[in-house]
Amino acid sequence: MHAAVGDEIIIHGRVTGNPDRRGEVLEARGPDGTPPYLVKFDDGHEVLVFPGPDVQVVTLSH
Repeated sequence: MHAAVGDEIIIHGRVTGNPDRRGEVLEARGPDGTPPYLVKFDDGHEVLVFPGPDVQVVTLSH
């Protein structure tokens, strides 16, 4: 998995009724855009994300 600053991270809800969480990649701390990622979510929280199978990266135009 690769991401760049400004890309969107979507963490899909694993349980029916749980909404997806969306955030913006602020920093890719691994080499060449690999995880972990510092992500700022829609609610304003910044979290270090180690993506699992429920995570999608949406590459935005850079």
